[in-house]
Amino acid sequence: MIQNVARPRGRPRSFDEVQALEQATRVFRAQGYDGVTIDDLVAAMGVGRPSLYAVFGDKRTLFLRVLRAYAEVKGARAAKALFTPPTLRGAIAGFLRDAVENATPAETAPGCLLVCVAPLVNDAEVRQFVQDAVAAATALVERRFCDAIDAGDVPPDFPARTRAYQVLDLGRGLTMRAQLGTPRKTLLDDAEEAADLVLLSPRGSTTPAG
Repeated sequence: MIQNVARPRGRPRSFDEVQALEQATRVFRAQGYDGVTIDDLVAAMGVGRPSLYAVFGDKRTLFLRVLRAYAEVKGARAAKALFTPPTLRGAIAGFLRDAVENATPAETAPGCLLVCVAPLVNDAEVRQFVQDAVAAATALVERRFCDAIDAGDVPPDFPARTRAYQVLDLGRGLTMRAQLGTPRKTLLDDAEEAADLVLLSPRGSTTPAG
């Protein structure tokens, strides 16, 4: 008896979608958003122009997809850096070190897609995404400070929200310096010192932050 076997419609993709997105990320990091052309993306991603539009959409749609994937990976790394170390000092230092490591990869341009590229894109959806990502990161750091307050590691009056903003500002500063060419080792050393500054006790408190 002959059985009818359904054949897949269309031609199978001749490229790895995840790898293509990674290549697109490298292009946007190196050249910014406005400086990238479809031809640049086609060449880097190893995808024909018709396939790029069919699978990823236009440049704006592709950039948003790249940005979401990038933020997801970066957020997971940041959360691990914050909540794995047993001490608050180790958590904040780890978070800042991760910002440096993310900004100084060996395989692509220094900097960060969320910090150095996306804020310069004149697009309401991109701008909102960046704002949401910053808010989520700030809330994550604040939660780590609140956990430390509950555990008695820092005084009850420790300004968790204010210090969370400061940590994010320090991370952005380290990232921008990486983009300007500051060596990774220098930035990692500065990240350690920055963690100590953030954990100074608030004015009027007699208990040192630990």
